[in-house]
Amino acid sequence: MAELMQSNRSRYFREAGRYIPGGVNSPVRAFHGVGGDPVIIRRAEGAWLYGTDDKRYLDMINSWGPMILGHAFPEVVEAVREQAGRSFSFGTPTELELEMARLIVDGIPWIERIRMVNSGTEACMTAIRLARAYTGRSYFIKCRGCYHGHADPFLVEAGSGALTHGHPSSPGIPDASTRYTLIADFNAIEGIRQLFDEYPESIAGVILEPVAGNMGCIPPEPDYLQNVQRICRENGALFIVDEVMTGFRLGWNGACGLYQLDPDLICYGKIIGGGLPVGACAGKAHIMDLLAPSGPVYQAGTLSGNPLAMTAGLTTLLHLKSHPLLYSRLEELGNQLEHGLVSLFNELSIPAQVNRAGSMISLFFTDQKVTDLTSALSGDLALFRRFFHHLLQSGIHLPPSAYESWFISQAFQEEHISFLLKACDASMR
Repeated sequence: MAELMQSNRSRYFREAGRYIPGGVNSPVRAFHGVGGDPVIIRRAEGAWLYGTDDKRYLDMINSWGPMILGHAFPEVVEAVREQAGRSFSFGTPTELELEMARLIVDGIPWIERIRMVNSGTEACMTAIRLARAYTGRSYFIKCRGCYHGHADPFLVEAGSGALTHGHPSSPGIPDASTRYTLIADFNAIEGIRQLFDEYPESIAGVILEPVAGNMGCIPPEPDYLQNVQRICRENGALFIVDEVMTGFRLGWNGACGLYQLDPDLICYGKIIGGGLPVGACAGKAHIMDLLAPSGPVYQAGTLSGNPLAMTAGLTTLLHLKSHPLLYSRLEELGNQLEHGLVSLFNELSIPAQVNRAGSMISLFFTDQKVTDLTSALSGDLALFRRFFHHLLQSGIHLPPSAYESWFISQAFQEEHISFLLKACDASMR
């Protein structure tokens, strides 16, 4: 049966490859990091994906983070259905945009303005443009292995699919596009400090993921984020936090609330769209008001703030805000999974590291503590591939890369965690 399902998937991708580059619309979906052909998903509900092979899979991807309430959450589905009957997009202002902006600005202490865009990539592009305009400087710092979208300046030692496919930088990007991109190691404050010493009064800002999620889940070391923020303030640079993954996932106030940060600019995506394409750049009013039409910095998008995405995102955020214990529940489930994995691999004497922040978690097959890109790359990829495919055959769909975070949704119960741990145990014996 497994051979038949694989054969069907192979036929699909041979056909898909005739029309779509690589047969996929986003690289990591192609299974190049684990081998074989992807499962073709027909529908999803709660904690489960349902494939065209008539098999269901426990979903540890959750659309790379946004499905925090689980798939096809009834309140979200009904709200989107109602809005769809009023049309999908107008290209004009709507009350929904104001409602979304009011909810976030009034609800997050360090945000005074927000501009909706269509993806995390757009949000990060906008943040860098604003930082350069506000400071009058050209350089910015990013961290090795952190991923801020596929815009040219960011694809230098990037994470996510760029890392999975072995191409941290991409052809087609002129040297001039990355001339002003400076690189530091994540969790290494001395590298940040050294770059400011080398480029005095030239750095517009530092952009980073507060919890790296694109080289696997890597939480910050104690005081690292606070020290980056302090160095930015001392040098007149902007502190830009990319919360596309962590925003509203690690808590209502995201990672900035968890680690007590006060960013100048913050980038959102994923959850604020409730599963539909959305991004946002937000921050202090004196910076954000540089955006046109208030100021001279141009940014635009026909579908920015479109009513379907606003409806899905608003419904999701309102549910999260009215159910604060949901985050405690996700923390409990994440803790249960983390301790279960640690106990299992200790018992089996298999070198493994388990990193977790709330409902984000990753497993690295290495005996090194994983704190940055170098240590993340020390993992045993061959072992991860075997582990991945055993779990897939057992009905569990992990992210198809050793360098991506797993995500837990509200739809998970203790029985799902137990099912996952039993499959992990069986895969290693």
